[in-house]
Amino acid sequence: MNNQDLLLEIGIEEMPARFILDAIENLEKKMLTWLEGKRIEHGDIKVFSTPRRLAVLVQDVAVSQKDVEEEAKGPAKKVALDQEGEWSKAAIGFSRSQGVSAEEIFFKELKGVEYAYVKKFTKGEDTIALLPELADMIKTLHFPNSMRWGNKDLRFLRPIRWIVALFGHEIIPFSVANIQASAKTDGHRFLGEEIEISEPIDYEKLLQNQYVIVDYQKRMQMIKDQIEDLSNNKKWVIPEDDELMSEVTNLVEYPTVFAGTFNEEFLHLPEEVLITSMKAHQRYFPVKDETGALLPNFIGVRNGNEYHLETVTRGNEKVLKARLADADFFYKEDQKMQIEQVLPKLEAIIYHEKIGTLAEKVKRIRKIAAELAIMIDMPDELRQQTDRAAEISKFDLVTNMVNEFPELQGIMGEKYALQQGEHPEVAKAVNEHYQPRHADDAVPTATIGSLVSIADKLDSIVTSFAIGLIPTGSQDPYALRRQATGIIHILLEKDWNVSLTDLLKKAITIARNSLEVKEDLFQQLRQFIKLRLKFMLQAEGIRHDIVESVLEGEFNSVPDIVGRAKALETMKNDETFKETIESFSRVLNIASKGREGIIVDTSLFENEYEETLYQKWQTLQETSVSKLKPAERLEALASLQPAISAYFDHTMVMAEQEKLKENRLSQMTHLAKLIGAYAAMNEIQVK
Repeated sequence: MNNQDLLLEIGIEEMPARFILDAIENLEKKMLTWLEGKRIEHGDIKVFSTPRRLAVLVQDVAVSQKDVEEEAKGPAKKVALDQEGEWSKAAIGFSRSQGVSAEEIFFKELKGVEYAYVKKFTKGEDTIALLPELADMIKTLHFPNSMRWGNKDLRFLRPIRWIVALFGHEIIPFSVANIQASAKTDGHRFLGEEIEISEPIDYEKLLQNQYVIVDYQKRMQMIKDQIEDLSNNKKWVIPEDDELMSEVTNLVEYPTVFAGTFNEEFLHLPEEVLITSMKAHQRYFPVKDETGALLPNFIGVRNGNEYHLETVTRGNEKVLKARLADADFFYKEDQKMQIEQVLPKLEAIIYHEKIGTLAEKVKRIRKIAAELAIMIDMPDELRQQTDRAAEISKFDLVTNMVNEFPELQGIMGEKYALQQGEHPEVAKAVNEHYQPRHADDAVPTATIGSLVSIADKLDSIVTSFAIGLIPTGSQDPYALRRQATGIIHILLEKDWNVSLTDLLKKAITIARNSLEVKEDLFQQLRQFIKLRLKFMLQAEGIRHDIVESVLEGEFNSVPDIVGRAKALETMKNDETFKETIESFSRVLNIASKGREGIIVDTSLFENEYEETLYQKWQTLQETSVSKLKPAERLEALASLQPAISAYFDHTMVMAEQEKLKENRLSQMTHLAKLIGAYAAMNEIQVK
């Protein structure tokens, strides 16, 4: 029998656009895993998705599993045969468990020992008999948010309304949430109708006839082509916006582009307000002229055809007009306020019931920023500007505009601060201190914005940990991981050699003035930041064991930690790497048997190798090796390798005389402290 195509479609109530691409990727992976796990050969896999469906088409699926012939290993020959050379009970039991007779046992040598083997043949089952297991695959699809409906036990992204499951012409018999699989699917909610699919390969074409473009990429290209035609005809420039384009594509099944207008008088509003009103609230594309100036036009995408498109356009224009009228009113009302008048309002806004108000948070931000300014030796004038930026960093949260458009926090703060005569760098910091806002966002460009950003994020992390709001697994409702990563990237970008240990301890001390702080808070925070550093370094391609070893070293500045990791990653390709790491590891391992704080008595040295190693260690101490750049520091430490090797070749550290042993262990302890501060070298793998 020839191979058949397999089609699985899950019909769902309209799904949130932001979840669709992850959902269809999840479905594709599960289908591929299932087919491979069942030993079912197949051809290409293609996935489809719209707001109302997730589907996967697998071509050329084998009608049965692959037959499997494999060798099963049993007991050793000496166990499989008794003293008379007959099959033992162990051999008979082994063959029976494999479904064959003892006469089929043969022997093969494995690592010098002969073992009993049998050839085991498993005939593949018919694929159609296995396909009902797809029901379990559907049930295990994962979504960020799931729901139950009616009296169903299944949790899913949205209620399931139909399921198409075909293998060739044959309907696969199974049900999920009382929905029986069939060959029937729904077309466009308003333009199409229910149809029956006879061949999986016809799925895409049949739905296109019912005004459903199931291919995400084709749907997106339709939108792009229509926008390009429109912009060419009208000489418009439509800024590229991949995020909006993806969202709009996942909101429609049959896209038709339309152009609308709004009153020119609204152009006096800040461009960000107009774009946010169009993009974030209505999913419109803003329109600009060739000079980059915003025009009183927008482009929308309808879920349907061109029928009565003029009416649709007028309706959208009416909705946007109301939104812009609100924005205009809020903007004018905000012009009447003074920053000093609205700052007290922060005292009435609860940041978190266990942490306190926004006003209290701002006070902590100011204190942390002041400490950080000292740590980077900031000039007095900039310190004053930093304090002012921290003081007014949250004032725009009580404005009408940000209340209506939360996406504009910081952006409106900068504009209002400039309007009221604040220093440009102070105003800029009000906006920049929220950066990076997301994974792909840039860090603040200015020093003041960077300081306030670190202070704000660090306060959020410290106070959240203090009250037990610690990220677990995939749960991180306050985005503390993102904020910690932001701090790391800012410190790295600015090349600020600020001790993370000192910074965390200062932030904890400041938090202690208003919160009860547990004794182990520093260790919790230290581990949290180290994990963020670990993920960042591994993402940059640094070997995991090198990352782990460096993070066991000094918990000092981010540039130094990253530099140490990169220096070791580079050094691993050197011919001397193995010898150097092995020497360092030997020192660290034996030093663990000694006690810290004991002064080395040079009068107890018995050979020149002890003296040589001691002198080299002392020279590195005197030259402040710890203050060198990471690569230079590693080079200086590596220069110890010949002396260390010679020392161990001619010196017994664990001498019989207690006084001698203690002195040698002391020398190893001092040396280990110098090496271990760079990295836990004994955790690095060498070949």
